[in-house]
Amino acid sequence: MIKVENLDVVYGSKNASNHVVRSVSFDVGRGETLGIVGESGCGKSTLLRSLAGLERGWTGSIAFDGKPVGTARSREELKLAQMVFQDPYGSLHPRHRIGTALAEPLRAMGLGDGWSEASRALRQVGLPEHFANRFPHELSGGQRQRVAIARALILSPPILLLDEPTSALDLSIQAEVLNLLADQREERNLTYVLVSHDLSVIAHMCDRVLVMQNGIFVDELTKADLTEGVTHAAYSRELFEASFL
Repeated sequence: MIKVENLDVVYGSKNASNHVVRSVSFDVGRGETLGIVGESGCGKSTLLRSLAGLERGWTGSIAFDGKPVGTARSREELKLAQMVFQDPYGSLHPRHRIGTALAEPLRAMGLGDGWSEASRALRQVGLPEHFANRFPHELSGGQRQRVAIARALILSPPILLLDEPTSALDLSIQAEVLNLLADQREERNLTYVLVSHDLSVIAHMCDRVLVMQNGIFVDELTKADLTEGVTHAAYSRELFEASFL
């Protein structure tokens, strides 16, 4: 479903350049959940933004379902991959009602006013329909993230890009959101790319994990490796040890 070859992202130029993502290549099968882990600033979110079409300064190649996509994308190409951001409050406009937030992707794609779909989208993520008339500050963090997931799913994309989707939530709520994501993946046969620094989240959700350091992948781990604590690079071992201290 996803094929990336020699992806580079460089900010600035000459002596002031910052090579954030360095010629990375990987693929993700249909229905698979790929995890990407690494310390802050290693390039994880920039990579995800490049896949989503939010970062246009990349070179290399990206293909979804066998079809190449460029830095400037058509509406149909943008519908293929939608993103769920880390902060469920910051990613929702504080002065827009929930129904407006859910309708916006459909309006942006020229698919009507979107309000008729808001109620259905809320039900699909376990929220009551009347939440469409509420503002983000009237919802809990977990409810806001459910709205963010509903907004990402309302265009029925085959690919969901998840940037630390539970890190801003209380531990008691994280499991609910992860279970919701797992259920949606199974029901819709979705393909996920999940960025996280939390190895317990990665182990729960992912079929395979790529370990990123300074813009490159230094290790690849299977679900069995995660369960057994097996690593193939010193940096991966450091991440494991730090996460379980």
